[in-house]
Amino acid sequence: MLDTVPGTPALVVSTPGAEPVAEGGYAAALLLDGWAMLGRPDLRAGEEALRRWIAAAALVRPQGERGTVVVVAEPTLRPVQALVRWDPVGHAVRELAERAELGFPRCPGWRPCRGRPRPWPSSSAPWTCPRTPRCWGRCRCPHTAGPPRRPGAPPPGEHWERALVRVPPGSGATLATALKTAQAARMARGSEEPVRVRIDPPDIG
Repeated sequence: MLDTVPGTPALVVSTPGAEPVAEGGYAAALLLDGWAMLGRPDLRAGEEALRRWIAAAALVRPQGERGTVVVVAEPTLRPVQALVRWDPVGHAVRELAERAELGFPRCPGWRPCRGRPRPWPSSSAPWTCPRTPRCWGRCRCPHTAGPPRRPGAPPPGEHWERALVRVPPGSGATLATALKTAQAARMARGSEEPVRVRIDPPDIG
C-alpha cells in the first residue's frame, strides 16, 4: 500500500480509507459502490460513508483548479446531498436530532451485554442507577462454524444470550460503574462463565 503517488498522470485504484496522497492533488476522484456503503444494515452506515467520501474528496484539487469528484449513488439520499454541499456538520445535526427522537445511540447510553445463559441470573441483579435503565432482551445468539467471528461473538457451537441496557442521557457513566461493580462481584464469587459488556459501541449487534 502506498502513502503517496507522484503528480504525473496516472490511474490510482484504492479501497476506502487507503487512498494515497497525490502530489498536487488528484485531478478527479470516482467514488464507487455508494449503494453498498449506504445499504449496510448498520445505524452508522450513512455517516461512515460520508466520512470516507469527504476524506477521499479532500485529496482532490480545488474546484478552481478543475478538480472533480463523482459519487456513484442515489443523488437524493441525505449523505450524498451532504457531500455535494460539503456539509458534514449539518448532516450530523440532523442525524443526532433523529436519533434523539427515536432513542438511538449516541443520545441515550447503550450497554450491550452478552454471555452464556447460566450466568445471567447472577448478572441481572438490581443496579444502583439514579435513573431507571431500560433493558431489552434476552435473545439467544447461536453461532455455528463458518466465517471468522467478530470479537465478542460466541465460539462455534455455543449459544449465548444478549441484553441491551439503555439509560437516558447523563446516566451512562453511572450505569457503566454499576455494570463494572456487578462484573467484579461475579469474579469475586469465582464465576467462570463470561459476560461481555460493551460501552457505547458503534453497533449493537
